[in-house]
Amino acid sequence: MTTYYHYHTSPIGKLLLAGDGDYLGLLGFPSGSMARRHERDWVKDGDPFKEVIFQLESYFAAELKDFELPLAPVGTEFQQTVWDALTEIPYGETWSYGELAKHIGKPKASRAVGAANGLNPIPVIIPCHRVIGSNGKLTGFGGGIKTKQYLLGLETEAIAPSLNFG
Repeated sequence: MTTYYHYHTSPIGKLLLAGDGDYLGLLGFPSGSMARRHERDWVKDGDPFKEVIFQLESYFAAELKDFELPLAPVGTEFQQTVWDALTEIPYGETWSYGELAKHIGKPKASRAVGAANGLNPIPVIIPCHRVIGSNGKLTGFGGGIKTKQYLLGLETEAIAPSLNFG
């Protein structure tokens, strides 16, 4: 199976997009613990990522809150469960690792949930940046804490102007 890739310039740096032409399987950061580069046998082609790019640009313009893309993250059954649950965290909100563990019915698995969260192959679109420590602090993030701060700030700023106190 052919893997296609494209680098997309965004407010958080050049993002690596990779997939099979139908499904997005990877969004890689330019730096941080989850920094990614394309593999030698991948084919450079931006065409398969037109809709991904459109939705990412809409998200960064604070015009899109929920991504609707065909995704194919590769992971264990437990990781898939955690990644699915991440998409249920509302835009502009945060959950702790413990809350996420309770949400998937594994209240004592917050460390395992954290590990699965940290291996999310499609960050931003599968919003692992919305998970914080139980003390309310921002914890590790594959794209770096500054990127996590940016994403959370983008989402809360997009919500705040819509509040009507009149």
